[in-house]
Amino acid sequence: MSAAESAEEPQSGTGQPEGEEAETAAEEAAEKAEETDEPQDVWSARQDLWHHSPGIMLGSSAAIGGSLVAGDQHGVSGGQVVGDVIMGSKTEIHYVGMSGPAYASGDLPQHVLERLTRPFAGCDSFDTALELLRSERVVVLTGTPFTGRRTAALNLLRQAGASPVHILDPDTSPTALAHQLTGSQGYLLGDLITYNDQPLRESHLRSMQEKLVEHGGYLVITAGPHAAFEDTVRTTPWEPPAPDAVLQAHLETMVTEDRFAPLLGLRATRDFLDRKHQLREVVAFARALAAHARGETSAEELERFSLSTVKQQVQEWFDDGTVSLHDKAFLIALAALDEGPYALTAELSDLLYGYLLNIEGGGGLRARIPVFGTSIAKRLQLARARLYPESEHTEWGPVRQTKSAFLDERTPMALLIEVWTGHPSSRPALIRWLKQLAEDGRPLVRNRAAATAAVLAAADLPSAMALLIEPWATARRYRLRLAAANALTLAHLLDAPNIPRILHAWCTSESDRIRWTTYRAYALLGPEIPEQALAALSLAAREMDPEEADEEEARELVESTAVLLLSGVGSLVLRQLADFLQDEQKVRDLALRAFLAACERTEDDAEGARHALLAWQARAAAMPGTEDDRLLITLWRAALGDRTHTALALERLRCWVRQADTDPESEAALADLLSSLAVTGPDHQRLSHLLRTVPGGHGGPPPPVASRLLTALASSPVTARS
Repeated sequence: MSAAESAEEPQSGTGQPEGEEAETAAEEAAEKAEETDEPQDVWSARQDLWHHSPGIMLGSSAAIGGSLVAGDQHGVSGGQVVGDVIMGSKTEIHYVGMSGPAYASGDLPQHVLERLTRPFAGCDSFDTALELLRSERVVVLTGTPFTGRRTAALNLLRQAGASPVHILDPDTSPTALAHQLTGSQGYLLGDLITYNDQPLRESHLRSMQEKLVEHGGYLVITAGPHAAFEDTVRTTPWEPPAPDAVLQAHLETMVTEDRFAPLLGLRATRDFLDRKHQLREVVAFARALAAHARGETSAEELERFSLSTVKQQVQEWFDDGTVSLHDKAFLIALAALDEGPYALTAELSDLLYGYLLNIEGGGGLRARIPVFGTSIAKRLQLARARLYPESEHTEWGPVRQTKSAFLDERTPMALLIEVWTGHPSSRPALIRWLKQLAEDGRPLVRNRAAATAAVLAAADLPSAMALLIEPWATARRYRLRLAAANALTLAHLLDAPNIPRILHAWCTSESDRIRWTTYRAYALLGPEIPEQALAALSLAAREMDPEEADEEEARELVESTAVLLLSGVGSLVLRQLADFLQDEQKVRDLALRAFLAACERTEDDAEGARHALLAWQARAAAMPGTEDDRLLITLWRAALGDRTHTALALERLRCWVRQADTDPESEAALADLLSSLAVTGPDHQRLSHLLRTVPGGHGGPPPPVASRLLTALASSPVTARS
């Protein structure tokens, strides 16, 4: 039992458990905050999702975070991972060899000893331990679980000529160990259990050595890295042999020489060895390779083996009663925040632990979490995870953080799916936890809540929609609605079914909250399904009642369309917006407002950065007569010629003029654009007036570039570009 669990006790008195009281207070505070709740800007929300989503989920996709104009679009790799985890054929994995069966006490059967022991040729830590065992008769071998410590210990005893081997109870106190050495030549004490106030001392080892010398015996003790030892106790760190060496050593005993090399050259073998697999998994894979050589398993089953070990490990964690609820909460939090700051993961795992504990305790328990004493190394060892320093994107710029991540990047998805589908009693706690994360003030936390919901939707769409995404989409708070949009976007990238159908139906929902969520989702997912997105957005514009429409909803519809224009499918969107000019007035207005909104965006957030559409205009103008060149001019003329949009169009041009004052390339592109827009005398007059009156920065006189552009405009012919 962990320290956290031993401190759990029933809630005293009457009333709600402490966890529920805290959540009620949080909900009340959230309701008050709703009065001033405002939506995050679509552009920054889009960048946050890109920066803070798990790498394996987005892969190389530029759908969300690609370059503003004409960025490359690529499919994501994450969908196949989820698909394999959910729908892949089951592969039975029986761990024999590096882990072996557990015996509390007694002699190890000879056939087990023969099956488990393998030579460790070329393993330095084995050679060091063997030399020490022969001279001292007792060795304390320390290392992490499933790295071959037990097998190494048996090999040490075998090399020392100690047979039979007697297994000692690991819970035997250090003071009583010497009394257990009664007559066998070999002894193994696996995973020694010690406590800080009862460490293994040098006096204990001396006592054991005396007993072993009496009858020529040998003892190997294995211990985890956090066992308690007196400073003077000599321990031998166990560094396992390389996985490829272990694989070869086992495979050589199972197949003939002519089949050995081809099996090692298989793609499945190379891929398996590239992963950080435990040695027990390496041994199991050797048996699978041998079975494949005998024709008992297919190549497809062999290729699924690696992923199956990940799923097997996840199942072990949650089926193992010795893994505390506190540690299981940490595993779930690490899966949701993989590659995020460790301190944040630990903080949020404690929150989840409280929710899970309320389920186990029927609402009558409160979580008492130790403030200090939780070992980072122990947690990460259990999780097969690592710590590493890396910069984290924040609103203040990159910040160096200590991050944590699973060694195998496939573990987070497998773990979240296992918890959601294999342990449904945990769902109420997960739902409460993810909702609180989705409302968090930190973008990383909010977006990881959405990413987690996306994984759950890919595994179980009906439940994830009903319990998570739909309640978020209909919430009053914009943060929850944004989380729903992000979740739908990422779920589609993970090959969740029917997401475009859901969005199409939601786009004309009677609920303005649902419609808002849909527009945000199309702003993110639109580059993956551009024709469907534009059709849905234009349909929403047609059905929107100008007199009843909320300005925020109308603005969201425009901004989402503008995001699509500045995505990697910009040319396709540009053609469609030009077609919208021939549609009814509400659709025409959508096209022009979206175009002018896109004109405001720059290629990056740096001061003085070039406007994205102006850069696009320059590239298109380099090849006069191309479709992009013609359509951009068409939209500019329509905006300048429409009384509803003329003022805003002129303001966008003024901004472009000010930016071009320090950018010669922008100046050249703008000169070419203005000449193309001066089709008639009134056009010349309007643009000339703009250049003469454009204010400089902070309301100062016109910038010098305005005079140069005016000269270029005056010398240009009044003709339209074909």
